[in-house]
Amino acid sequence: MKCVCIISFVILCLLGQESFAFVTRGNVSRIILHGNTVLKPTDVVSSPVPIKSGRMFASDFMNEESNSSLEEQKQMHPIAAGFTKAGMITFIASMCAALPLTLFPVAVLHKARLISTLKKEQYSLRLGQFCSRWLMRIIPFAKVKVINDGLHHDEQPEPSIWVCNHTSMLDIFFLLATDKKLRGKKKRPIKIVYWKDLEKNPITGMLFKMCGFLPVEMEDNGNGNSNQYKASSFKSLLKGIKKAFDDGFDIGILPEGQLNPSPEKGLQPVFPGAYTMAKMSKRPIRMMGLHGLHNLWHGNDKIGMKVTGRDVKIRAYPWGSKFQNSEEFVDAFKSIVGHFGAKGEDHPEWENWIKNHKAEFEATLEF
Repeated sequence: MKCVCIISFVILCLLGQESFAFVTRGNVSRIILHGNTVLKPTDVVSSPVPIKSGRMFASDFMNEESNSSLEEQKQMHPIAAGFTKAGMITFIASMCAALPLTLFPVAVLHKARLISTLKKEQYSLRLGQFCSRWLMRIIPFAKVKVINDGLHHDEQPEPSIWVCNHTSMLDIFFLLATDKKLRGKKKRPIKIVYWKDLEKNPITGMLFKMCGFLPVEMEDNGNGNSNQYKASSFKSLLKGIKKAFDDGFDIGILPEGQLNPSPEKGLQPVFPGAYTMAKMSKRPIRMMGLHGLHNLWHGNDKIGMKVTGRDVKIRAYPWGSKFQNSEEFVDAFKSIVGHFGAKGEDHPEWENWIKNHKAEFEATLEF
């Protein structure tokens, strides 16, 4: 078992600098019809703008709070950085051991037809969240602050498409670990759209397939380069999204489409595929933001696991939004999530952005 864990960990590190998800551009059905496989972003990111600290209602994951500034993170003592890196590597190795052990019984029950595919996916997602959450408590290599305003813990959560920035290979584990506090105890389970080549990693491949996450095929062009998708995979993706909503799941998408090698400077070019999917499924878009994970495991291959900080913030914004067009969605995502990802603070106008689109969405429902 020790050998298996070590081998799995080495594989995870070697394959680590990859993306977790994609977003398509424009009308997906039209792309399939014309067979266009090269998708380019519609816009470029704008530089982060300065903001003032605003009032926030926050709940702290593991009852720990981040008090360090960005400058303090950059000046992290080498000994502290070394201990943090050791803790992070121990966490990753532990996940490599825990996931196969916990998911194997579920796979056996499903293979024996004692549980349905839906139950297999639900149980696997819960186990992935459980392993991530408890291993982070046992190995507290990061200080994690969860911000959710306490406004979105609905009695009956509405089916939604969640969008988030992509800053580190650790993103998926932190989103799993904090999901209960981030999206609420009565949240709908979530299926994440991911790059199919991640299945080559035995650990992430097992987790994603057991949870029923939704794959898409694209070329390995490296972080920071334009994505090139295989349009033939979109048809099955759209079917998977429809079935996921019918089965009681939400959808998670990372609109940058790849790992961001410079999250401290803002977002990568944003793809508006989340808007297309929201329009086709008639579901609202809800936003999440990540900040600080790149200080643990950077998306830039030249930096990698050179630890410069351990303070992480994860933000879930309240209310679902409906956008009139893709440009409107891209602008809102860049302004709200892009600013939070770069600064770790809310954009001063975030409430106006979301509330305006929330009102439009509710008006559409009433109509």
